[in-house]
Amino acid sequence: QVQLVESGGGLVQAGGSLRLSCAASGSIFSFADVGWHRQAPGKQRELVATISSGGTTNYADSVEGRFTISRGAAKSTVYLQMNSLKPEDTAVYYCTANLRTTPWGPTQRYWGQGTQVTVSS
Repeated sequence: QVQLVESGGGLVQAGGSLRLSCAASGSIFSFADVGWHRQAPGKQRELVATISSGGTTNYADSVEGRFTISRGAAKSTVYLQMNSLKPEDTAVYYCTANLRTTPWGPTQRYWGQGTQVTVSS
């Protein structure tokens, strides 16, 4: 079993910062990439940022320059530093990981349970 556990969400004023963390555990052979998605009320879930096993990062246009994704030294932890937050960043943020649990198995996507981020104006 693979678990992704997020932490660090909360309430912040516009212009403020938050740092989200996600710790992956369980039977993990290798990561392809890890990242963050978010879903605001009444909207579809959207990609926020990803980081590959080689360190290549990708950001949604809406967060480029404000958010930074990074990985811990153990590679099983991923962070999302969110600066200059806006009310439109309010959403449930989900950690995601595309990984393999065995050397011969397929790459599959796993999701965390989500953490609420609320930005007040």
